Amino acid sequence: MVVSRPAVFRVRQRPQYATYMRLYTYLNYGGNCRQAFEFYAKHLGGEITMLTTHGEQPESSKVPPEWRSAVLHARIDIGGTTLFGADIPPDRFQPIRSAYLSLVLDSVEEAERLYALLSEGGQTFMPMQETFFAHRFAMLRDRFGTSWMLLHERAGA
Repeated sequence: MVVSRPAVFRVRQRPQYATYMRLYTYLNYGGNCRQAFEFYAKHLGGEITMLTTHGEQPESSKVPPEWRSAVLHARIDIGGTTLFGADIPPDRFQPIRSAYLSLVLDSVEEAERLYALLSEGGQTFMPMQETFFAHRFAMLRDRFGTSWMLLHERAGA
């Protein structure tokens, strides 16, 4: 798998000061953040580096019992970047619609394997196929509501 690091940019707030920033993606789930992150850790080689539930926060006695096991904040390192995630009330949850997490893969076999795993129980927008720019390319939304692009690029693409 090709691994890329999050871009680090130098930003000038004032001429005499410099700082850096990193851009991460924060995903909301309708009550299944833990299941999604555990699935991604198991099948995509990610590592959950932090997961806190609403029941673990200070003054958790004020949290409704049905919301105590919901994820307040989670982090997973995956594919050279970090994703953040949390559960939100299911009535406010909407699957990702206009953005995709893009996985660049190093083989047809890995692209096909991940396509099979991520598309199961989800929605396929573009089936896995060969294109003019890729040995394999697909677009889908997994069963957790996360939209993905899978890409095994052609050399020089």
